[in-house]
Amino acid sequence: MKAVIMAGGKGTRIASLNSEVPKPMIPIAGKPVLEHQIDCLRSQGITDIQLIIGHLGNVVKEYFQSSVSYITESEPLGTAGALYYLNGQVEDDFLLIHGDVIFDIDVERFREFHLKRGGLVTVFTHPNDHPYDSGIVIADSNGKVTKWLSKEDERGWYKNRVNAGLHMMSPKLLNRFTEARKTDLDRDILKPLISENSLFAYDSPEYVKDMGTPERCYETERDILTGKVRAKNLRNKQKALFIDRDGTINKFAGFLRNIDNFELIENTTDIIKAANKEGYLVIVVTNQPVIARGELTWPQLEEIHNKMETLLGQRGAYVDDIFICPHHPDKGFEGERPEYKISCGCRKPKPGLLLQAARKYNIDLSRSIMLGDSEKDMLAGEAAGCKSVLIDHINPSGVSIDILKEQ
Repeated sequence: MKAVIMAGGKGTRIASLNSEVPKPMIPIAGKPVLEHQIDCLRSQGITDIQLIIGHLGNVVKEYFQSSVSYITESEPLGTAGALYYLNGQVEDDFLLIHGDVIFDIDVERFREFHLKRGGLVTVFTHPNDHPYDSGIVIADSNGKVTKWLSKEDERGWYKNRVNAGLHMMSPKLLNRFTEARKTDLDRDILKPLISENSLFAYDSPEYVKDMGTPERCYETERDILTGKVRAKNLRNKQKALFIDRDGTINKFAGFLRNIDNFELIENTTDIIKAANKEGYLVIVVTNQPVIARGELTWPQLEEIHNKMETLLGQRGAYVDDIFICPHHPDKGFEGERPEYKISCGCRKPKPGLLLQAARKYNIDLSRSIMLGDSEKDMLAGEAAGCKSVLIDHINPSGVSIDILKEQ
């Protein structure tokens, strides 16, 4: 597979770190951002690597010499204009990477998702700790992108999923580049694909962080040196904080049916934020019998979870996924949905939700934690092989973030 890296950025926001090299050549943990990217690709057998260079491109060429190939912009062509030079030169689906991101992902897993969906482009999306100033990508259950909210767009409650700067592309897309002209990848290429049903989103909790500010550079350097970046690759066993919702993330309000009654518990928000920084996957596992009882629809439940993700994001915290049991075995409720009135293996205290997550994300359950406010949560965690920690929803401040350091 071919990888193309857009390495011509000036990096005006981080010029204070080093204004004598292009943004992708700023050193992080002893070597340039570009070298981190190339090392990750080569470790997975990807050796056909081409760099698109422009601003201070001579610095890139002097460093990498002939170990990679180059496309040189004689004048700035935006974030996609240079793809014109690939037209007719690429026969297979390829990986396009922004040159200012540190990442370590399972590339083959990403590629397989892309090929199965059959779209022209698949963008890599993930949650982050600043979604309020990022573009939000909205996709359906199959990963087809249905909407793309820019930072300037008006928002309601939203799922915290942003474009990470990695893209799988079909060579068919290159036929649209008929001349070398300044082109914006997001605005001119990706967003128009939504109406064509040709843009998909691959959602993953793996490590991808852009070098947009000095603060992010310093944070990423710490993550590299502590091993967090490599550990988050899904080829490696993960550790997870499984967390109940009602009475644990949000203040207990019985069967929550009204979105206005959703209110975060601050102490749990702090624990989630700490878990994000410690490299845990944060996965919500929640019984929601309101679906079986006919008291909420799936879109209404999704909007409640969008509110949860929006509020967490405003506080610099995020969840990586949500696993829901909609079943309820007891019958006799007005408006109930018979298809969900079953005895299942996912309703806590059974461990089904945790086991589903473990299969999806390669989780080592023995290194993971179940945090909840009921005996059902504790039994589910123990049945899955996790450490179980009880939180008192009357006094949730009693659980410390120290629980994360014990695993």
